[in-house]
Amino acid sequence: MRRRLISGSSPYEGVAGFSRAVVAGDRVHVAGTAPIPVDGSPPPEGAYEQAALCLEIIGAALEQAGSSLEHVVRTNIYVIDRAHWEEVARAHGEAFRDVRPAATCVVTALLDPAWKVEIEAEAVLP
Repeated sequence: MRRRLISGSSPYEGVAGFSRAVVAGDRVHVAGTAPIPVDGSPPPEGAYEQAALCLEIIGAALEQAGSSLEHVVRTNIYVIDRAHWEEVARAHGEAFRDVRPAATCVVTALLDPAWKVEIEAEAVLP
């Protein structure tokens, strides 16, 4: 099976040895995506804005891979507090209202205390 690596702008990719996404066969696996703006500025404050940024970064990686948000079949969402769920769900719903991928949400700690959410995705190639 051929593998193709998709790089992003996360400062952690080289340090931790991961890719933003990996294309393997007809699948695109997008790594856990934190709300890290491309320009390196601090993440947005709100959970909705952070989730929207995560999804924007995921969408860009999928496009580089030859896919898109409309081809996402699974998401894993990690939030630091269940109180953020509704705002994160709103952003997720706006991105996937018609796509409706299988989704999981877990309450957990994240690497940076400024992050309220991190999202992973798996898509198919069209």
